[in-house]
Amino acid sequence: MDLHARGFQRRVHEILEMARPGDRASRFFDIFILTLIGLNILALMLETVGSLYWRHYHAFQYFEAGSVIIFTAEYLLRLWSCTSDPSYRHPVTGRLRYSLRFLLLVDLLAIAPFYIPLLFGGLDLRFVRAFRLMRIFRLVKVGRYSRSLQTLGRVLHSKREELILVLFVLLLLLVISSSLLYEIEHHHQPEAFSSIPATMWWAVTTLTTVGYGDMCPVTPLGRLFASAIAILGIGLFAIPAGILSAGFSEEMGRLRGHAAARGEGAGNASDA
Repeated sequence: MDLHARGFQRRVHEILEMARPGDRASRFFDIFILTLIGLNILALMLETVGSLYWRHYHAFQYFEAGSVIIFTAEYLLRLWSCTSDPSYRHPVTGRLRYSLRFLLLVDLLAIAPFYIPLLFGGLDLRFVRAFRLMRIFRLVKVGRYSRSLQTLGRVLHSKREELILVLFVLLLLLVISSSLLYEIEHHHQPEAFSSIPATMWWAVTTLTTVGYGDMCPVTPLGRLFASAIAILGIGLFAIPAGILSAGFSEEMGRLRGHAAARGEGAGNASDA
């Protein structure tokens, strides 16, 4: 590949993956793809309205085909230009490793529903039609272009150990509470509290304070235990909110520090 072609390949990669601040082409591309994703999700929801779908059947089909062409071109351009990144320099193994990245797999799942029925010819199979719902993965593509979602991802990654610990405690409490209430209520309500897995539904609705009322303890001991679990659930579910709040505060502080450092660097450069 000559120097001009390599430069074009690198520019395509910059627009698609790693735009510089102030890069208008990359910004326009991001806005265009975000808009297209939003319209695709809207179309997916409107297709479930039978009368509307059949009245505008051809419009839905043309829009879907046009969107798939654009998303497919985006996917192929990403695979083609990724070798300009030193981490994926090898033309074969580099592209293979790049294609196994999470967001590339999401890109593939976003276009797969269009091509899968074609592979089966005209067969009207239920599982093939169900693949159309996989188009919802186009919504996940928003994370690549949204700075807010990227910030959320960094917060979740930085607080993953604390969140995993809280999740483990919640699962432990779920199993213990459902097991104990099963022992208390099973003999009095054998149909409602028929097993520990069935009682877990009660534990979930109680710990989350939803309380649908379809499963309620009737014994005094069961009601006392359920009250304690409900109060405990309120406190436990407040812990992840506190962890995420602290994580967002740390992340915003870090971003402000980086912005201040860039401002000082620009000021020093102008003084020089």
